[in-house]
Amino acid sequence: MVNIAVMGHGVVGSGVVEVILSHKEGVLRHAHEELNIKYVLDLKEFPDSPVADRFTKNFEDIIRDDSVQIVVEVMGGLNPAFDFVKRCLTAGKSVVTSNKELVAAKGAELLAVAKEHNANFMFEASVGGGIPIIRPIYQCLAANNVLEIAGILNGTTNFILTKMIDDHMSFQDALALAQKLGYAERNPSADVDGHDACRKICILAALAFGKHVYPEQVHTEGISNLTLADVAYANAWGGEIKLIGNVKMMDNGQIQIIVCPMLVPNSNLMANIDDVFNGIMVRGDATDEVLFYGKGAGKLPTASAVVADVIDCMKHVDARKYLFWEDNTDPDYVQNYLDNPVAMYVRVRVSDVEAERIRGLFGSINWLACDEAEEGELAFVTPKMAEREIRSKLAQLEEQGAEVKTTVRIADFS
Repeated sequence: MVNIAVMGHGVVGSGVVEVILSHKEGVLRHAHEELNIKYVLDLKEFPDSPVADRFTKNFEDIIRDDSVQIVVEVMGGLNPAFDFVKRCLTAGKSVVTSNKELVAAKGAELLAVAKEHNANFMFEASVGGGIPIIRPIYQCLAANNVLEIAGILNGTTNFILTKMIDDHMSFQDALALAQKLGYAERNPSADVDGHDACRKICILAALAFGKHVYPEQVHTEGISNLTLADVAYANAWGGEIKLIGNVKMMDNGQIQIIVCPMLVPNSNLMANIDDVFNGIMVRGDATDEVLFYGKGAGKLPTASAVVADVIDCMKHVDARKYLFWEDNTDPDYVQNYLDNPVAMYVRVRVSDVEAERIRGLFGSINWLACDEAEEGELAFVTPKMAEREIRSKLAQLEEQGAEVKTTVRIADFS
C-alpha cells in the first residue's frame, strides 16, 4: 500500500479525492498496489467528505510521517505551496502538482531538489488540464527535436472569443457570461490578460528545449482590447482571432516566445477549436505537426491528470523519472519579440492620413473591409517584417494624425 497526502481540498483537490476513491480497482490494476489517502491538508472543515477523518490543518503532520511517499499539491499560488513542496522533495517524498504558477516560477529549482533527493516532481495537470501533453513531449516525442509549440492554452479566453465570433457578443458581455457559467473568476485578469497562458507556454518551452523560461521574460498580451469590428475584419481576411502561446527554437540557439491574440487562418485546425476547449500543436523534426485537443480545465479532467501522475510515481518509488530542465542564466536566451519577423493586422482611425500614405510606408499591403467598419476607419495586413519595423511605421502614421486602434499578429506556425 502506498500512502499519499493531498494538500488542498478545493475544486481540483476534491476531484483528486473523488477520482482515487471511485477508481480504486483501476489504480490497483495500473500500479499493482493499493493507494491510500492518509492526509488531506486544508484550513476549512469538510465534515461531509468521505475522508473527513483524515483532514489536518498542520503541514507538519505530513512532513514528519515517513509512511507518506507521495504528496499532491493542489493549493495553487506560490505561498505556501513552494515551501511545502520543496520540503516534501527534500524529505524524499515525490510531489505531484497541478499548480502552473509554481512550475512556471520555480520548476527548475524544484526539479533540481527532486533529483538531489531521488524523488519525482510531476506536473502533467499544470498545462492542458486533462489533455496529455507533458508526458507525450518528454516520452512519446523523445526521438524528435521539438522545433515549435503553439497552442490555445486558456479555455476561458477561447470561450469569450467564440462568443464574440459566433454570437456577436461584445467582449464585456462574453466575459460576464463566462463568469456566470463559472469559466472566469470574479477577477479575470489571469485569463483575459494572458498570464495563465504565459505560465503554460513557459512550462512547455522549458520541457521542450531544456532551459527554464520565466514568465517575466515573455511578452504577453490579452484579449480585452479586441472588438467585434476586429472579429469581422478577421473573418473578411479568412480566419479567426485566438489567444495563442507560441515558442520556436531559432538556429542561433535563442527562442522566440510570445503570448498574444493572433489571426489564425481557417485552413489551420486551431481556428476551429472553440468554446472552452484547448488545442496544442507540437512540431517535431521527425513527426512534423501533432495536435493535442480537449478540455483544458475542470474538476475531473484535471484531477484525472493528477492521479495519472500519482500512479506513475507509485511505479517509480525507488527510481526517478527523467523529467528535468536546467535553470536559465542567459539573459539573451529569449529573443526580443520586436526582432521577430511577423505580418500584422492593423485597424486605424484616420484624419488627414490617406491610404496612399499607408501604402507608401508599408509597400504591398492587403486592405480589409467589413460591414462593422466605422466611418474614417481603415484596416489592412502588413507585409512580413521585423515587428520593430512595423511599430516604427505605425508611429509615423500616428505622427501624421492617425490613431492606431488595434494590432493583431498573423499566426505563422512554421
